[in-house]
Amino acid sequence: MTDELLLTGARAIDARGERPGAWLLVRDGRIAEVGDGPAPAAAERVDLDGAVLTPGLVDIHVHGGGGHAFDDGSDAILAGVAAHRRHGTTATVVSLVSSAPEVLRRRLDAVSAARRVNPGILGAHLEGPCLSPARRGAHDPAALSAPDERFVELVLSTEPGLIRQITLAPELPGAMQAIEAFVAHGVRVGIGHTEADYDLARAAFDRGATLLTHALNAMPAIGHREPGPVPAALADERVTLELILDGVHVHPAVARVLLTAAPGRVALITDAMAAAAHHDGAYRLGDLDVRVTDGRAVLADGRTIAGSTLTLDRAVRSAIVDLGLDPSDAVGAATAVPARALGDETRGLLEPGMRADLVAWDAEWRPQRVWAG
Repeated sequence: MTDELLLTGARAIDARGERPGAWLLVRDGRIAEVGDGPAPAAAERVDLDGAVLTPGLVDIHVHGGGGHAFDDGSDAILAGVAAHRRHGTTATVVSLVSSAPEVLRRRLDAVSAARRVNPGILGAHLEGPCLSPARRGAHDPAALSAPDERFVELVLSTEPGLIRQITLAPELPGAMQAIEAFVAHGVRVGIGHTEADYDLARAAFDRGATLLTHALNAMPAIGHREPGPVPAALADERVTLELILDGVHVHPAVARVLLTAAPGRVALITDAMAAAAHHDGAYRLGDLDVRVTDGRAVLADGRTIAGSTLTLDRAVRSAIVDLGLDPSDAVGAATAVPARALGDETRGLLEPGMRADLVAWDAEWRPQRVWAG
């Protein structure tokens, strides 16, 4: 029997624009038809009564949620992903913090197991261990290393598609060669946690890096004589810039500059740790202690930000309400842009053939219903 669902009465919005009074027909987990005239018959029909309908949100950089850290095994990954699912995220790249190779391999095995259960788990993002010690942020300094032969072999020996992206500092010994090897293996490479200047960042992009990991955080600031990696990414149409839009990591005025300077190339991410969609208190991020107070996560030193407690729906809402971004652009930054950054052509738009990952929002941009596939 065909699995069929018709959604009617929607204000459909995706990265390509808005369609009021739209209907959308889902068949066997894919969008079959989209229109704004008379709707076809279907086995099941839901009237959205003017609610906003968007593609499901895609988070390519997130470490946990709902009280669960993704470094803690497959059950924790599934529970954390489910917590973000309730906030509209239907596709997740599980981010893992820096760790020793043997620990990292166990954590990758857990991601592999979890994605066999939940197809919305797209794979893993290795945020480290190849990071600058001076820009390590909330990564254990004892776990950091250069992209040596052992690490490169670990990455290249994993099952195809398991590692979707890697963040590294291009100034480390062997980094440029590693970028080329990882890209050839189908892995997206992000520049981050780095001391790279403008020229080095440009060289890394020329070697194949196509992401700037949480732009402006854990990297040199934009200077008028020493521009740093952010302007290098803004100037390169091949590069997607991640942005944590929580009001803590990047000031809203600066976030607006990025979104304006690189339309269609800024991907909203959460970089969320376990406290997202949960509550304040004591947590762990990898092997480090974290304290969350009033939704702000910091290490035991009381100064170093340790990820966020953001959910991606809140980032979209902030982009529209606080920054005044056009809803189509805000939705695109959390759907089509991150999907495209991964090379995923099956998600992120309300078009026939796309996966039926969908979110219905109320007038205040709060998710009311979420469909995954």
